[in-house]
This record gives sequence, structure tokens and C-alpha cells, in this order.
Amino acid sequence: MNPTARAAISAFEERYGSQPLMLVRAPGRVNLIGEHTDYNDGFVLPMAINHAVWIALRPIAERCVQLHSLDFDETISFSSNLQLEPGKSWADYIKGTTWALGQQGYSLQGWEGVMAGDVPIGAGLSSSAAVEMAVARAFASVSDWKWEPIRMAQACQQADRNWVGIQSGIMDQMVCAAARKGHALMLDCRSLLMEHIPLPPGLLVAVLDTSTRRKLVDSAYDQRVKECQAAALFLGKTSLRDMDKTTFNQHPGEMDEKLTRRARHVITENQRVHQAVDAMQNNRLVELGQILNASHASLRDDYEVSSQALNQIVACALQVPGCLGARMTGAGFGGCAVALLRAEGASEFRARVIETYYQKSGLTASVFICTAEAGASQV
Repeated sequence: MNPTARAAISAFEERYGSQPLMLVRAPGRVNLIGEHTDYNDGFVLPMAINHAVWIALRPIAERCVQLHSLDFDETISFSSNLQLEPGKSWADYIKGTTWALGQQGYSLQGWEGVMAGDVPIGAGLSSSAAVEMAVARAFASVSDWKWEPIRMAQACQQADRNWVGIQSGIMDQMVCAAARKGHALMLDCRSLLMEHIPLPPGLLVAVLDTSTRRKLVDSAYDQRVKECQAAALFLGKTSLRDMDKTTFNQHPGEMDEKLTRRARHVITENQRVHQAVDAMQNNRLVELGQILNASHASLRDDYEVSSQALNQIVACALQVPGCLGARMTGAGFGGCAVALLRAEGASEFRARVIETYYQKSGLTASVFICTAEAGASQV
């Protein structure tokens, strides 16, 4: 059994004096390509990873939730009939999800449980969406609903936007809810049409944690959202999703220079998602790596959401033989990068990246090989 799941079960038994009746999990995710395109109605290609949030729980008669977090060593208790009361603590992701499910008309059976996770917090691997989706899965399990990934993702996005105050896209919640083992998830963030893309044989995905962190709510994330909206308005489009690269390039110098760079990233990144899917489906791994490299350059120079640490760890990865490509992943400003490797080079890759990154930055990186896992489930 997963050690984090075992810790949640053991803590439940110690706290409540009996075994939990249910165990649910929701994975973190790494986005392979398609960064900052989701809130522009664009295309993304994330995959769920083998790091997750687990909740050991049992139903109770009262219509309330009592949840202890091992990671924060805190317990919260609240009625499942919540009124909107926005906040930004870890507990607000729990409360916000509960509130949003109620807003969508779900009947909320009460439960008590213990939560534990091994998704690095603030690293760009969507620990918050994993928490939200684990809570949704817990309610589905005790309330005996049919699991509907799209509706669950929409509810958790509503929690982000209205309760926590992050103007997030829907990518994180969708992949946490709907991913398939061994596959990445190609998602159209406007229509929510999905296609499960098998990972090519011989390809490994590595997550490179820079040991630097950012707080999404306090970052420039919302500023980028507003800049994209302004660029779309200037270009006469509902969103940047609707602007193609050829038409965009026919109007040089007409828009504010900063907005031009923001728009150029989104437009070309959408194109890169389709190119990456085609490369994966046809096992063109070298080309796939080059697409990731181009994405990092765009995020660094046009979208300006990278950081010194992210640039350093990407450079370290690309120096190692067998690394096909690398880029920052997540919202940026710190956190993690993602690298694609040939399978035979994995052991050397980890040691080399940690060593060279420490030499450049003085920081100790964490490097782990990720497998593509299924979305939220009751175990």
C-alpha cells in the first residue's frame, strides 16, 4: 500500500478507534505542454502523477465534516450547509469544495476523516486541485453519487474562483478527475472535449523540484489573466484561443508591446499542444523534446513567468545525455520543471541534475520519475 495512504489510515485508527470505512485518493498532475492556455479557452496536455492526496474516512449521521490534516497537523469541523465565506488557508479548499458541491445541487452526507498527501505544496503540481478532488470524491463515496468527472471539475473550479479567489482555468481539476493510467489528457478547455493520449514507449517523465515556492494567489497570475483578456479585446476576439498565429503576425506593432508578448505566447503554445500530441502519437521523441524547449523559451521571454531557479534547472536537465527536452511547468515564479527522458538514462539523469543545479544555485533539487496515473478514485 502507498505509504501516505497507510499513514492516513493509521492516523484515522488512532483518532477514531476503528478502521476507516472508505479510502479515497486524488492525484497531483504535471502539465507536459499547454501552459497558461487553460484560462484562455485553449488546449492543454497534462497527466496525473503517482503523487496524491488521500482521505481515510467514514460517514456520520450529522450533516457536517470533521477532517484532520496530517500535513498541517490541524483539524477542521464545519457544517456541510455553508454560506460563501472566502478565505485562503488550506481549510478553505475543503470548505470551498463543499460549498460549490452544495451550489450544484448535490446532497451532502456528513463524514469524518484524516487527510494526508505527498504532492509537494506550492510546487506547480496542483496539490490544491488534488485536495479539492479528494474532498469531492469523499462526498461522492459517502453520498453514493455517480462520479461525473466534468461536473466535479466544474465544482472544484468554482471553489477556486469564488471561495479561494484564484481565477484558475479548469485543467487541473479535469485531469485530477478524469485522467487514465498510462496516458496524458489532451483537453480542449472551452468545449471540455478530452482525448487520452498514450505515453510513447521508452519515454519517461521527470519532475524537477527547484526547492523554491510561490503562492499562486499572491503572484502575478491574476495579472496575466487580465493582460490576456485585454489582448483578446484589442484583437477583437472573445479569447486568445480564437486568434491564429498567421493572422496575429499580420498586425505587427499595433498592440502594446507587453500585451503582444503575452498574446504571442498563448497563440503559439496552443499550436505547440497540437504538435506535441502528433509527435507523441507518432513516436517522434526528439521533436517532442524540442517542442518542450520552445515552450520554456516562450514562458521565460514572452510570458515572463519563469524564474532564475527554473531556468537553471532546465539548463541542467538539458546538459544530461538522454534528456529530450525540458521546461518549467505550472503557473511559474518557482516550483517545478518537467523533463522528458529516454528510459535508459534515468539513473544518471537524477544524479547529474541534482549535482549541477546545486553548483549553480546552492539549492538542493528533488528529482523524481513520474508515472501517468488514473484520476480520483475510491480505493
